Amino acid sequence: MAKINGNEIKPNMVIEYNGSVWRAMKCNAVKPGKGGAFNQVEMRNLFNGSKANERFRANETVERVRLEQKKYQFLFDAGEAYAFMDEETFEQIEIAKDFIGDDADFLQDGMVVEIEFYTETPIGVAIPDQVTVTVEETEPVVKGQTAANSFKPAICDGGVRVTVPPFIGVGERVIVQTSDRTYLRRAD
Repeated sequence: MAKINGNEIKPNMVIEYNGSVWRAMKCNAVKPGKGGAFNQVEMRNLFNGSKANERFRANETVERVRLEQKKYQFLFDAGEAYAFMDEETFEQIEIAKDFIGDDADFLQDGMVVEIEFYTETPIGVAIPDQVTVTVEETEPVVKGQTAANSFKPAICDGGVRVTVPPFIGVGERVIVQTSDRTYLRRAD
């Protein structure tokens, strides 16, 4: 771990603060007319999910944490957890469903994800930016509605809810942006 000044904290940086590990979500450098400059940091605890807003002065130091990222393959739903396999050592681990959250909707058999570790403890699961899903439910295609810039709701495999253009029908494969669950294009 390396020491950094409080004004060097940037979004997505992981730091050790008050005996726990935090990820900076938002940072705002403030230079008031009176007094010293500081960095207002909104952060989330990586172990319990709690949030905090802290003010770091330029002369304060914190420990920057280096996380280890490993590629794991999604295997199966194990009840209260999901099972993953390390692609290099073939070791299997289970991660609680609520730890992954809504991103679990996108998990598919054989999907490769990146798991972040802090001293052998998994603290984050990053799924791919884009996934291909099959539309299972949507309104029927209406002839002549393809020219309009409108969208209709659709439910895809895994329970993923997205809005798709009117020309997309049931059974079609589409590519979805996982960060905001938006339709990108038809799959090849």
